[in-house]
Amino acid sequence: MFPFMAQGHTIPLLDMSKEFSRRGLIVTIITTPSNSSTVSKYIQADSNIHVKEIPFPSTPDLPNGCENTSQLPSMSLIVPFLRATLKLQQPFEEILQDMSRSGSLPICVISDFFLSWTVPICRKFGVPRYVFHGMGVFSMVLIKAIEMHVPHLMIRSETESINIPGLELPFPLTLPDKPHSVMDHIDPVSQFVCEEIVNWEVQSFGIIVNSFMELESEHHVASLESFYHDGCKAWCVGPILLYNEMEEVNRSHDFNPSDPYIKWLDDRDTQKSVIYVSFGTQADVSDKQLDEIAYGLEMSGHPFIWIVRSKTWALPDGIEKRIKGRGLIVKDWVDQRSILAHRATGGFLSHCGWNSVLESLCMGVPLIAWPMMAEQPLNAKFVVEVLKAGLQVPIKCDEIITVHRDVICDVVKKLMGSNVGKQVKEKAEALGKMARQAVQKGGSSHKNLNDLLEG
Repeated sequence: MFPFMAQGHTIPLLDMSKEFSRRGLIVTIITTPSNSSTVSKYIQADSNIHVKEIPFPSTPDLPNGCENTSQLPSMSLIVPFLRATLKLQQPFEEILQDMSRSGSLPICVISDFFLSWTVPICRKFGVPRYVFHGMGVFSMVLIKAIEMHVPHLMIRSETESINIPGLELPFPLTLPDKPHSVMDHIDPVSQFVCEEIVNWEVQSFGIIVNSFMELESEHHVASLESFYHDGCKAWCVGPILLYNEMEEVNRSHDFNPSDPYIKWLDDRDTQKSVIYVSFGTQADVSDKQLDEIAYGLEMSGHPFIWIVRSKTWALPDGIEKRIKGRGLIVKDWVDQRSILAHRATGGFLSHCGWNSVLESLCMGVPLIAWPMMAEQPLNAKFVVEVLKAGLQVPIKCDEIITVHRDVICDVVKKLMGSNVGKQVKEKAEALGKMARQAVQKGGSSHKNLNDLLEG
């Protein structure tokens, strides 16, 4: 396993490592020194899982010791970070060389999409390389289709539907729904992907997808496979987090009962009354927007727990006193799964990163979709219009705007206290049951994982 150095990319592969270990496989996780302690703690010294460190390259474009995207002072440094990972090729090849000399080459390498340079190195040693994207099938297919047809897409307004040849969509796709950076070849991340990733990525032996067939469609899975070479197969084996023993996930808040945010949730008298708010580790939310969120949550009248990553923002004067006992603002790391699994949590105001979407649905918690970057607009559209398990925060396309407190208040009240909110909650709960069934014996993902391991 070779995860990209970002929390959202790493954790699903660590969950998969645990499941492989439970099935008797020996797993080697490749990472860098700064990430090693986090990885080792997560796998808890499993005797079948080993961590092998390779040095993260030093570069003048990055601060010393910056080996994870969560350590970047600004996401404007993401391209220098990505370029630094290209220098991991030699140490990765040396690992396979050492394994080859000892007669212990791995049966396969599963590496992140951003590490697609592993393909030619794996080929050199005759080892199949599987790509892990960390996205669902639906968003991957749309991104690849849009990128393929971008020279021919003439879009004149925000409201005009984007017609993608050969792809049937369950809703009209408009400019605000497109993934950020896709259709923008000036974007430096898009340029990096085109120059360094795409040509190798399509030559992967297989695709590991953190989703399940009941959530996707066979048509879209086949479409995804068509973008790859030589009969490459996509394996929907998720939600990967559920392999880590569903009972353990549901009780995870009991493992650290002293955590203040868990104690705070335990004190809530009404089940599913709390709105959880978090925009992940990478979204850059302005202080002005944070002010509006604070006022909007206050105006909604609903209890909330809000994770704030900003180091510069301070709560507006007077609000702290007014929300005391009803709102909890946390600036430290939290175990998101334990919050979503808690009986008091009834909704999730989210950036709609794929991990967050899956974690919320697995716990039967509906979402308020507020996409910030990457493929998140597509995930949001999928959750709201296809799965019917969430509501959308209305956001205009390509404008640097601040969503007003009234909008935030209204959508929170709609999810937590209206008939529409009740319907999306019921849908989220149904999807949670389907997710559990998918990973249980006889389920679609359980069967796919068996087929993958036996094939």
